[in-house]
This record gives sequence, C-alpha cells and structure tokens, in this order.
Amino acid sequence: MIEKPLTPADVEFVTTLHGEDPVSFVVLMQPRGDQDRLLRAIDDVALGYLDRAVREGDEPEGEEAVPPAQRALTHSLEALRAAGSEAVGQIVERHPLDLLRSVVEETGADEVIVLTAPHFVEEFFHRDWASRARHKVGVPVLKLFSHAVDEDQAAAGG
Repeated sequence: MIEKPLTPADVEFVTTLHGEDPVSFVVLMQPRGDQDRLLRAIDDVALGYLDRAVREGDEPEGEEAVPPAQRALTHSLEALRAAGSEAVGQIVERHPLDLLRSVVEETGADEVIVLTAPHFVEEFFHRDWASRARHKVGVPVLKLFSHAVDEDQAAAGG
C-alpha cells in the first residue's frame, strides 16, 4: 500500500527485503483527498516543511486526484518491474482496508508492506494505515517510511 510514487530508493529497499528470494507485488494506491489534509499539514509542520503545509490546499481532490494517482501507480509498477519483480496494482477508491484484506486472501500474500511518509498524529493514535491493517488482514504488516526527495534538492539537481 502506497500513497505516492515509489522513489528509486524505495524500489531498491522493498525489492531487496527478502534477499535473493523472488518477490511479487500487488500495489494499492489511494488518491489523496481532503479527508486527511489537516493531518498532512500538521505532519508537514512537525517535520519542518512549512512550505508544504501551506500548499496542502493546492492538491487535487476527489475525481481530480485520480489521474495523478494513476500516473504515480503506473510509474511505481514500471519501476518494480524494471527491478526484476512482478508487479500489478490498482487505485483504491473506497474501503482501502477491505480491499487490502481481499487482495491478501486472493493472492495468498505472505505480508503487507505499507510504505508511507511519517504521519505523527495518526501514528500516535494508531490510526495510520499500518496500525489499522494489522487488525484486518491476517498476515504480518511491515510499516516502512518512504524515501522523500526534498523538493529543494531535486530543483538543485541533488
């Protein structure tokens, strides 16, 4: 389960977690909406990203969030495949944890990886995806923090 496109570091990290064992991924991505905008802004402030907190209102929401999410999903699937893994995926539109549970059951998944940015408020109250999934899916849930590319570094070419 992801919330933004995988970076090269993310791809390397998840594809090497189990050494040389072949791995396959079913990637679920939920378009970001306004339901968690306040929490994202608080997290941005806590992490010192004040400019991101201000821009939270500029992100697409609802139906407008689906095309960027689809591009991010496609990018992530292509990156996983390029790293030698099998990968399929879909956009999550409703009931993400129910979908996650059904994917685990249908595929016989050994584990769930939730790759996310830190969400301090949700984590404190155990309302983050990984905490909620642990009670729902019936397999181990591994929570990993995604490797964020600092926008200032990216603009500077570093």
